[in-house]
Amino acid sequence: MSFKDQFKVLIVDDHRTSRMIVLDALQQLGIKQLMYAEDGEAALKMMMTKPAHLIISDFNMPKLNGLQLLKAIRSYKPTNKTPFIILSGRGDQELVRQAIALGVNNFLPKPITVPVLRKSIEAIVGRIQ
Repeated sequence: MSFKDQFKVLIVDDHRTSRMIVLDALQQLGIKQLMYAEDGEAALKMMMTKPAHLIISDFNMPKLNGLQLLKAIRSYKPTNKTPFIILSGRGDQELVRQAIALGVNNFLPKPITVPVLRKSIEAIVGRIQ
């Protein structure tokens, strides 16, 4: 089994369209094990039972936003090293600074493109083959 066949990604976004755009981009990269959650709280529950190798999360969501989810993931020992990418339509420096302080691995502005997503993931986990 190749890396792409085994690599599990959790997509977290409260907007179905945004989830589908990320899902489609990951499928174009050949990543097959894809899960999604509609908010940070559901994502946290999923990570406790079926952990992913990478989380790609929107910032602005109900219940737990992207920063709150990141903080929870980083504070739980079994998931504290899980790579985490935040997507946001908001690119203000304060949000980026907070995300970096909490241990985000990458921060991408919406809308995303396949090449930008590939580069972001490869910067964290190495070449996707």
